[in-house]
Amino acid sequence: MSVAVISADSHITEPPDCYTKYIDAKYRDVAPVMKFKEGLGDVYVIDGMATPIPMGLVAAAGLDPKSLAMEGTLFKDLWKGGWNSKYRIADQDKDGVAAEIIYPTVGMVMCNHPDFAYKRACMKAYNHWLLEYCDEDRTRLIPLAQIAMGSINEGIEDLKEIKAQGFPGVMMPGNPGELDYDSPAYDAFWQLAIELELPLSFHILTGSADTLGEDSRGPRINAFQSIIRGCQDIMGMLIFSGVFERNPDLKICCVEADAGWVPHYMYRMDHAYKRHRYWMKGQNLEKLPSEYFKENIYITFQDDWVAFQVIDMLNPKRLMWANDFPHSDSTWPWSKELLAKHTVHLTSEQKDDVLHNNVADLYKLSV
Repeated sequence: MSVAVISADSHITEPPDCYTKYIDAKYRDVAPVMKFKEGLGDVYVIDGMATPIPMGLVAAAGLDPKSLAMEGTLFKDLWKGGWNSKYRIADQDKDGVAAEIIYPTVGMVMCNHPDFAYKRACMKAYNHWLLEYCDEDRTRLIPLAQIAMGSINEGIEDLKEIKAQGFPGVMMPGNPGELDYDSPAYDAFWQLAIELELPLSFHILTGSADTLGEDSRGPRINAFQSIIRGCQDIMGMLIFSGVFERNPDLKICCVEADAGWVPHYMYRMDHAYKRHRYWMKGQNLEKLPSEYFKENIYITFQDDWVAFQVIDMLNPKRLMWANDFPHSDSTWPWSKELLAKHTVHLTSEQKDDVLHNNVADLYKLSV
């Protein structure tokens, strides 16, 4: 590759002390903890959530697909780079990656916790731990903060703290505690994010509509097809409700939801707006929905051959490749081979933008 490749979406594996080490004393006795459960192996148990989080897939990058399993894994057997940053740089070098934007794993599930005060305490503890993890090399390990969004005022307060702590961006929960993101009441929050130069990310599996559970139609594997839907719904909501029209400089990241679907989604949005907005009482917009999508929304993806094939139907300045390390859907340690195959038809400028420039510009990285 002609540029230093940056992964726009990688993850950590929260260790047993991730939350207990820094959480407010009020919540120390109920902080998320890792426990061994017979038949499940080591799992994260979160007070107030009925289902524990097994460790089997959270650090399964590079494993034979036949060996993948959610249950039965012990923390001591997980790939060390996921929780010990001293091993992470070697993992990056093996994959041909110069830096990674770091997202949570257990924290993704935490986004759906019903108690916003508890969730906020957990996320503040996680943010503290993540900064410590990334201090190993802040040019190659780029931490994104989590925010609970129990209320708009809390969100504003937390954005200020996150900026002061040195985070370059924020991962949002799919569902806030006050109103919904389409409300104009959120404009003060969006404007502060713009002022503080903090891009906001919506990751798959962090909203109430996202599921990999047993309640999907047909075989369980069919649920895998629907996990991008939550992100699609949020992007459409922001566009159709005029969030980007009122806040034209707002930068939103649609994370790990792939990108090959975006050209048709934009076309369908434009069709709905032109044909159906009158009887559906849709908001009048100054531009077509696709224009807001192309300008305000950044998209991350990993193994998405279609995205590279339709790049001319997208905005190449808003596409950001990722390796999803160390999760089971990761392209690690074969990213170099995958990218050589998937980008062979792209121009040098397109490759540089998707693999480096776009994410480096968005987060103001020097790598």
